[in-house]
Amino acid sequence: MAGPDPSADGSAARNPLTVLTLDDLRQRSSVKWRMHPPDVLPLWVAEQDVPLAAPVADVLRRAVDLGDTGYSHGTAYAEALGEFAAGRWGWQDFQVDRTSVVPDVMMGVVEVLRLVTGPGDAVVVCSPVYPPFYAFVEHADRRVVEAPLGPDLRMDPAALDEAFRRARACGSRPAFLLCNPHNPTGVVHRRDELEAVAELARRHGVRVVSDEIHAPLVLPGARFTPYLTVSGAEDAFALTSASKAWNLAGLKAALAVAGPEATADLRRMPEEVSHGPSHLGVLAHTAAFRAGGPWLDLLLDGLDANRTLLETLLAKHLPAVTHRPPEGTYLAWLDCTRLGLPAEEPAGGPGVASDLAGPAKWFLDHARVALSSGHVFGTGGAGFARLNFATSPAILTEAVTRMGRAVDARRPTG
Repeated sequence: MAGPDPSADGSAARNPLTVLTLDDLRQRSSVKWRMHPPDVLPLWVAEQDVPLAAPVADVLRRAVDLGDTGYSHGTAYAEALGEFAAGRWGWQDFQVDRTSVVPDVMMGVVEVLRLVTGPGDAVVVCSPVYPPFYAFVEHADRRVVEAPLGPDLRMDPAALDEAFRRARACGSRPAFLLCNPHNPTGVVHRRDELEAVAELARRHGVRVVSDEIHAPLVLPGARFTPYLTVSGAEDAFALTSASKAWNLAGLKAALAVAGPEATADLRRMPEEVSHGPSHLGVLAHTAAFRAGGPWLDLLLDGLDANRTLLETLLAKHLPAVTHRPPEGTYLAWLDCTRLGLPAEEPAGGPGVASDLAGPAKWFLDHARVALSSGHVFGTGGAGFARLNFATSPAILTEAVTRMGRAVDARRPTG
């Protein structure tokens, strides 16, 4: 069995998605590779099938060798994000003193929502959207108001306007939880779209909280716009980390960033929130933003190639499945409604990510491929499935081929 290739640091310009074999990946103990039996190809949860970037692995090894496993200290993480944001996104006025370290992006979202909303207040989301938006908001004693995406899977200003009106009627301190880039559709919001959001939010008195965890994963053909760089977003917040781009979900650390008019709110963040991040997580995320750029560029090339490969595979093996190639992330939102698969009632609703139904359950049962169920993403998700293509071309090819064979097998013969 082949092991990880030492050239994975990028010195040999190798695609990180092609370094690990299926046998290597099946040794992993994370949820992606342990949730299902070994005969299942897992293309569901947002973990990547890549080795650690060398700068990240090096800083972790050094910390372990030194026994440097105490409490985190300092602003190096925010400084590294600021340097990355200036170089990649042109965010020149990033301010380290407007940041706070939080355990991870979703816990940071909850803590920020507690700062700017009250119990019972409404939080608007653009459905279909990342399932924890529903679960975490509701667990925080806030209510979700949906503003469905348009037919093009982009934000619909009219739907947002109406949702902001309804949110305002529900309570005095509404918020909009923005997914930027959007999960599961892979849409990268344009600056003009975000400007329209900011204008609507100001008009209705809605505070915007932008989840930007996929920001480094914008693919060729699109450009990421940090929400806090948009005119009118001065009272907003953004949450981000290196976890999705560099596959660091198990190393907890993220940053909350406040706009200039939200700085006073950020200073009300309880001190204990900053105790949640892992010191090793802070070290790893700092190294990723500061020195992981070359590795990220190789990854983005590999993801772009897989995006094209997926289009080819779907056209060949599953022509009835349609999707809009994502502009960012490594997630494909598959419309399976034309397959005519048996309808299945989900056990739970939006946010209950453990419940399989519809196309995802059918492909797990009949093709031994694990996808994410569309229904947990809220309104607009029924009949869809989300596929994670951050894997090797060989695994991606085998998975879609299996799915196509399973669909072909249920067609009547003769």
